[in-house]
This record gives sequence, C-alpha cells and structure tokens, in this order.
Amino acid sequence: MRLNADTTIVGQRVVLVPYRHEHVPRYHTWMQSPELQARAAELTASEPLSLEEEYAMQAAWAHDPDKLTYILLDPARPPAPEQETWPPGGRAGAMAGDVNLFLNDPDDRLAGEVEIMVAEPESRRKGMACEALRLFMAYVVRELGVTRFIAKIGEDNAPSLALFEGQLGFKEVRRVQVFKEVHLELSVQGHVATQMAALADELQLHSYDSA
Repeated sequence: MRLNADTTIVGQRVVLVPYRHEHVPRYHTWMQSPELQARAAELTASEPLSLEEEYAMQAAWAHDPDKLTYILLDPARPPAPEQETWPPGGRAGAMAGDVNLFLNDPDDRLAGEVEIMVAEPESRRKGMACEALRLFMAYVVRELGVTRFIAKIGEDNAPSLALFEGQLGFKEVRRVQVFKEVHLELSVQGHVATQMAALADELQLHSYDSA
C-alpha cells in the first residue's frame, strides 16, 4: 500500500519499516523454512515462491490498495552488515518478521484482517508481536479509519490465541472446522477506541528514506 511507503514506526521493542526491495532476500529465506512453508500453505494454499517471484510479489504489495505490510526490526539484535542502514539514519535492528493488514471484505471497507509473523526464533517471546500489533493497529485506525479487526488463527496455535485474546482483547466469534481455524474480532469502539486514539497520538513516525 502506498500509504506506508516511506513511514517507519518506532516502538520500544520493535521498529516497523515498509517492506522494500532490499528486504526480499531475507524474507525469501524465511519462506523456505519447513515451519513457515507449512503455515503459508495452511493459510493461502499456495506453493513457495522463487526469489524472482518474491521480488515481483513485493512490488505488487507496495501498490496494492487492499494490503498494508510492515517488516519488523528487532533493535535488540545486531543487524546483518547489509541491514545496518535500515532505515537510513534511524534505529537499526535485525529483520525479525512482518505484520499485515488485508482489506478483503468488499461489503465492509472498514474491516481489516490482521496477521503477524515473528520468523526469527531469537526474536520470539520478547513482547515484540504484542507491541507491533498495538502500534500497527493504532496506525491503521488513524490513517484508514478501520473500525473492526479480524484475526484467523489455527485452533492449535495456543501462543497466537493467547496473544490476540489474552493480551489484545480480541473475542472469538466463530470456529471454522474445515480449516481448523478460530476467527476472532476486535471492535474499535468504547474504551478500545479511546486507547487506540491515545496511542495513535503518541506514535513515533519517521521517514524511512531520510538520512
């Protein structure tokens, strides 16, 4: 999505940067792992992409009005040499995962499906996913006016269910047995809207390209 093409969001445990051409090789490496291949196949019924196809996908995502993607950087882990200037002049860190928003309901353009992946084992269980989602959701509420978030999680994925239900306040709305999925929702109203508005006002936004 063009909206976040040059916008970096800085948190305490995580830095969110727009998914760019330079991030593709590491992202492609993640997608070669058996764990993440199985996850991708379960969610999208798709085959792993070649590196060339991954570059093409990144370029398409950057202009897709229905998809907003950020790469997670872990400031607690030293970046690889080629990553040391990501973002230029900013707070560098190792690539750790991604977070996505999909506006895929034609009947409700203010409903967004969210998903997050912390691909690097060294970056897990550090509170990154929770902080990244809080920052990300506050940002899209402010910029896109999203009023309802949806998460679709495998029924055996206890850590993700604990994150979305226990920490973020999502509520189960249905179970889809054929896909073995739990569908959760979070309505942006009442105290949730108040909290997100307060967080949105405090977001540390920077230009990715500025030195």
